[in-house]
Amino acid sequence: MDIYQTTLTLRARKRGFHLITDEILMEFPEIKSLRTGICQVFIQHTSASLTINENADPTVRGDFETFFNKAVQENDPDYKHDYEGVDDMPAHIKSSILGSSVTMPIRNGKLALGMWQGIYLCEHRDHGGERKLIVTAWGV
Repeated sequence: MDIYQTTLTLRARKRGFHLITDEILMEFPEIKSLRTGICQVFIQHTSASLTINENADPTVRGDFETFFNKAVQENDPDYKHDYEGVDDMPAHIKSSILGSSVTMPIRNGKLALGMWQGIYLCEHRDHGGERKLIVTAWGV
């Protein structure tokens, strides 16, 4: 069994849901060497998250942002954690709902995502900055 791991730094992005599948594949070519395996992508932040979803229609990404902004609203007077602004605590909640990692199979040197699936960086802050990912792949 082979195991590969790298740390990727993603450029800062505006708040929203951003496809990052191609960036991961470009920066982590070791996936191509595995016939069968698993790939895990982990984000080292608490105000951004990862998910896998629709990769073709950009309105899906906008609808995700709309949903999460309605479900977890800013300026809630009950939130105590607001040291970095009104988007601070809502970003942590959104991140916990979606999660900090995604895992997918590797088949014949490629991520075995469905035809319409991609990996999203879910940026929940207005000014989140660069984001670090740890990508690990293992298999044969």
